[in-house]
Amino acid sequence: MGNALWKVLGTGSAILAGMVANKAITAIWKKAGRDAEIDPRDPDSPVVEALAYAALAGLAMGVARTFATRKAAQIYQRSAGHLPTELQKGEV
Repeated sequence: MGNALWKVLGTGSAILAGMVANKAITAIWKKAGRDAEIDPRDPDSPVVEALAYAALAGLAMGVARTFATRKAAQIYQRSAGHLPTELQKGEV
């Protein structure tokens, strides 16, 4: 049961963090006066803007996911008395 709970908690928090980060990226991009509809995959988008957006998105998603997963592990540890199996020292 503990492993299943961790998978739901860890994955759910990462997904939620990604959604929040995406909204934040869009807001920051608009605030910077950039086109809100930029798609880094679109060859018609200016390459510098596409790279800047991709870098911002990657950084924001990584930071959000890291903090969310760490908080989820902290909650799991408080409730179960130990870290999830995959986060215990010596585990891969």
